Formats: sequence, structure tokens, C-alpha cells
Amino acid sequence: MKKEINKRINQIEIEEGVKIFYVCESGSRAWGFPSTNSDYDVRFLYLHPKDWYLSIDMDRKRDVIERPIDDDLDINGWDLTKALNLLRKGNPPLMEWLGSPIIYMEKSTIAAAMRRLTAEYYSPLTSMFHYLHMTRGNYRDYLLGEEVWIKKYFYVLRPLLAILWIEKDLGVVPTEFQVLVDKVVDSPNLKKEIEKLVAAKRDGQELDRGPRIAPISDFIEGELSRLENEIFKQKYDKLLGPIEVYNQLFRSALDQVWSEKTK
Repeated sequence: MKKEINKRINQIEIEEGVKIFYVCESGSRAWGFPSTNSDYDVRFLYLHPKDWYLSIDMDRKRDVIERPIDDDLDINGWDLTKALNLLRKGNPPLMEWLGSPIIYMEKSTIAAAMRRLTAEYYSPLTSMFHYLHMTRGNYRDYLLGEEVWIKKYFYVLRPLLAILWIEKDLGVVPTEFQVLVDKVVDSPNLKKEIEKLVAAKRDGQELDRGPRIAPISDFIEGELSRLENEIFKQKYDKLLGPIEVYNQLFRSALDQVWSEKTK
């Protein structure tokens, strides 16, 4: 599959006239609980040639590249201008890409510089609201009642544990699910139930509808109830990083990626 991913990346560069400098896995494979039939959720960052940005119609140009899902491969990417604007606002999905444990390709020092900016100007408040919205929505859609969508526990647990990570002031939320479990789950019984669920998913078991898992559901419901009364802004608010820092990184990236050596 890595060969196929590299082939697709090369095709996209030729078809779109761009330079791709970072390619990673996102979703369940990056989180650490893929099943045998999980898609490959490949995400990338890229740059157009300099003249593409020096135009009066920039507001009408697309800053994403997407391809239809094909052969279990879901691949799409963002232009660096889009990525840096989102990074400045503390966009959690982008931070998960940069923190992915599965990196298919990383050229130049751009992604490393983005990680440094993330660490310096990390916005706990933005992440908190993102993960809380995700937790509430997925819980409401999949885990209410005595019969639930078992595999959807992951899509409630992961953002909820991310919130606990932020509350403990542990820094940027890690991409890997197991790191979250190890650091913020204190109950041995809860940890045991979560690990059983992870093992079942990795073994390819059909985790469709079934009886609620009481220790996990009780934990989720208790935390959601507690979080209803939290005032996040006062605790986690933080100013955005200065725009010129991101502009400098963008200019440096253009020089690196489109230098004579990389043409």
C-alpha cells in the first residue's frame, strides 16, 4: 500500500502542478485502532509555484486537492496557505496530521517548523471546543440508550480523553489513542474495558449495534455531565500567534520547495 500511496502522490503532483512536501496517515490507523478492513486515510500538504500565489484572483482559487475514495484509499490535501491559516487558529485535525505516527513522506523542514509553531502558539481553548463538540455529537448520535453502536465508542472516547489531556495541561493533544488512555485514564477497570474494545477492533470483530458497555458509558455520561458546568474561556483562552511568523514560514517554504534543487 505504501508503494500505491507514493504512486498516487506522484500522480497528483504531475496532474496539479504542485510540490507535495508532507504525507501522513490520519483516522483510525494513525490513532492506533485500525480494523482489518479500515481505509487508508492519507492526508498531505503542498505548495503551488510562486506565481500561482501572485495573482489577483487568489480568492477564487481552490486550496484543497481531493480524490475519490478508491481501493480503500482516501487521499486529499491542503495548500500550505490554508494549513497555516488553520494552524494559527489552533485547528485540531491539522495538528493531528502533524503529530501522526505514520508518515509516508516528509521533505524539507516545513512540517517540523509547523510543529514548533504549534507547540509555541497552541490554543487549548480552540481544541477544547472542537473536542467537546465532537464528543457531544457522537454520543448523541450513537451511544444513547441501552443498545448502542459499539465501534462508535472510539469516536466519543478519543475526543473526551483529549479534553482531559487539555485539562491536565499536558500540551498539544497527541494523535495516538493509547497515549491518551495511558496518561488520563485513572480507573483500572475503565482502562481494561477500553483495551478489550481496542483488541476487538484490531481483530476485525463486527462492532455494530449491541448492549452498552456500562463502565465506558457511565464514564462518558459522567464526564459530559461534569463538563456542562465548566467555563472554558477563562481557563484556556490564548491569543493567536502573530501573523508575520506564519508569513515568514510560508515564504521560506516556497523557497525550499521550489528551489533549483527540487525542480
